[in-house]
Formats: sequence, structure tokens, C-alpha cells
Amino acid sequence: MVRTASGWSRKALFVSQLILIAAAIGAAPAARAAETIQTTAQQAVLMDAESGTILYEKNARVLMLPASLAKLMTAEVLFHEIKEGRFSLDQEFVISENAWRKGGAPSGGSTMFAAIHSHIRIADLISGLVVLSGNDAAIAIAEGVAGTEQAFAELMTKRARELGLTSSVFKNASGADDPEQRTTALELALLARHIIRTYPDLYKFFGQKEFTWNKIRQLNRNPLLTMDIGADGLKTGNLEESGYGLVGSAVQNGERLIVVVNGTPTSKDRANEGRKLLEYGFRSFEGQDLFPEGAIVARASVYGGEKSTVDLRAEGPIRVVTQRGAREKLSAKLIYEGPLIPPVTAGAKIGILRVSEGDAPILDVPLYAAESVGKGGLQRQAEDAFVEAGGNAVRHLLKR
Repeated sequence: MVRTASGWSRKALFVSQLILIAAAIGAAPAARAAETIQTTAQQAVLMDAESGTILYEKNARVLMLPASLAKLMTAEVLFHEIKEGRFSLDQEFVISENAWRKGGAPSGGSTMFAAIHSHIRIADLISGLVVLSGNDAAIAIAEGVAGTEQAFAELMTKRARELGLTSSVFKNASGADDPEQRTTALELALLARHIIRTYPDLYKFFGQKEFTWNKIRQLNRNPLLTMDIGADGLKTGNLEESGYGLVGSAVQNGERLIVVVNGTPTSKDRANEGRKLLEYGFRSFEGQDLFPEGAIVARASVYGGEKSTVDLRAEGPIRVVTQRGAREKLSAKLIYEGPLIPPVTAGAKIGILRVSEGDAPILDVPLYAAESVGKGGLQRQAEDAFVEAGGNAVRHLLKR
């Protein structure tokens, strides 16, 4: 049974407290856009990076070819391996003949111009991958981590599932055309958000405006970096079938947005549509912090425990993104299956905090037990059984 504001009396009190906390924040701008915007991109997403709130979307869940945007997943797998201590930036991978022929100078595609059989530091391969979109860098990374590009692609898909990307399938590390390689604009935005939040030091590679290798200087392919709009990453992509795509991120006045556009006819359109959506987001929305990291957000009832309630908190700060101009009051309520039966373990997921503006839900945040609660004594269990029995009797009368 899912309990919200209804239910036994103690539960109702806890929900009321949440609403009072949110009401104390005051009236806030509504989170749905009053201003309308259109894009010529076939797929698009605009996301607030901190909260994950979607500010705009178009065909965001439609499967599409990622092209070189697949290199974001290649980077994430490598970043994860580095974070886990299995590789370091100073280690070297070899440019195999396969990597050189398929992704190097002979291929005619985007390349960092790595020499065949050369040994290159992982740090330089990352620059070659994310700044130059080098296919030779992507294949060398794949072979260095997993032995073969096929095995690495399997790791990419597996890692995507671990991150909650349920639709993405990867068949190669470079983004080369493959009919089975698919993702969505929404999942690319989620992937970008994960990279930015999880690997802040490694994310800085994406912001380099140029990179020189083998005495060949190349500019970053991300057009947003030269637009003076606060952009600091991420990646572009292009295939004839998919059109021109872009995943970008920018920060203004402490607010970070992520944009994804795909399926534009030219590189100029890609740049213009990405900029237009970012400027719309910064102009039309603002973030509002509701609860700081570590704050006790709510309490859930515990049946027969050593305590009658358990404190709940989110994994991080709780933030909403609201529309500038319109005014609507925010409210919040706890939704969970209860009462809880002990033992309750610290860190266990208990329910969600649902934040609404007016009658419209705008944010669901998972809440976790901030403490452990063991079983109570026989007297406590008997008292809670009596209260629950009374609550059931009241509910039965109300239904008559």
C-alpha cells in the first residue's frame, strides 16, 4: 500500500510538516515554460545539470545514431577505469595497426594523427578523443582497456545499463556507422550530466580549445566553446544518416545547463540551435535550493521499532528549477510504502519526496534512511499494533 497524506495519524503529521517546510520557502516561479521555443533539430534536450530537470525536449526518447557522440561513452568507461585505479593518466597505450588504419591518417576520418606502433599517454589519448574526436584515439583506448574494440563496446553497453541508460547500445568506440548502435538525446544528456558530476577533474579535458599532436595543431570541434556563453564542453558528432549533433554544457551565474541537439542539416545549424537553446534556458529559468546536502528532509513511520520514526535524507542537495516571471507556491510530500517494518538499515531507499508547483509534480527525489532502526520491545510492538488497529477502524468507517 502506498501512503501519502492519507493514512494513519502519525504519517499525516509528517506530510504536513513537509508542506510547511516547502511553504516557508515562499511563492516561487512555476517550473513550466510560459515562453515557447522551437528548434530545427530532429532531436533535442535542454537539462538543468544540478537537478536533472528537463527544461525542453523534442523527440528526446527516439532512438538515433550517436555518430561521434558515442565517444562520450568511450570517455566514461575510461574515466571509470581511472577512478577505480586500474589505469592512470601517465600510463601508455599502443597505436596498433588496426587503430592506425581504421582511425588514423589512412582512414580519412577525424584523427589525432597518431603514428603506427607509437606509445601514447592516456592523458594525450583523452585529448585526442574529446578535443579532436580522433577515431585512432578511440580505438587505441578500446584496445588498451579491453583488448579489442568489440570487447570494449560490450563494456560500453554494460556500463550504460549500470548508469541507468536503458536504451543505448554500443557496437564500437568511435561512433562509426553501425545500424545496431543507438542511443537517445535524453540518455546523452544524462550521460553528460554524469560525466560532469562524477569526474570534475577529467571533465576539464573537454574544455581545451585546441590540441597539437604529431606537430599537427587542431581546434576543438565544439563550436560552443568560442561563443562566449560560458560553454566548457562536451562533444560533436556527424554521420550522413544522423545529421549533425552536439552535446554541450555551459555555466552562467553559477547555473549549469546541458544541451543536446541532433539531426541538423549543417554544422552551422548545429551550432546555432545549441546556442539558441542554452540562451533560452539561461534567460527563462532559475534554480532554487530547497534542502542542503545532508539535511533531514522527512521522517517515515516505523511499526514496532525501537523508534517510531526514521529520519530521511537525499543523496545530495535538493534543488528545483523554476520559470522566471510566473508565480506559483511550491509544496512537497513524502510518498512511501508504510509503516516500515524493522529492522530499517541506514542508507536503504525508503520512498520519494515529490515537489509540486500548484497541482503539478515537477520533481521526484529518492529519499534514504539516515539511520538504522532496530526492532522495539514487546511493549512498543503492542502499542504500535493498537494504534494501527485504531487507524484501520477509522479508515473502515470513512469508507462506509
